[in-house]
Amino acid sequence: MTKSIERVQTGVRVEKRTLKVLKGLAEHLDLSLGDLLEGMALHCFENLPPFSNETLKKIEQLKSVYDLDLKASDSHSLRETGDKA
Repeated sequence: MTKSIERVQTGVRVEKRTLKVLKGLAEHLDLSLGDLLEGMALHCFENLPPFSNETLKKIEQLKSVYDLDLKASDSHSLRETGDKA
């Protein structure tokens, strides 16, 4: 059954390399960036993994290409360049 939804435009700030990986993955999966993020969020809200092993391999390739070395454990300790310590 198809569910009707209402989407809104939003502006979010995302780490530059993370965004490049997300855009590359969305293109690889033939999805819009918004659809990719929605799907990831809905899976996470139910504590379900959002990606297959094949997709995880592609993510690792994209992370290597864009030099993304951040891990989940870094997520609450990131500081923008120029921020005061």
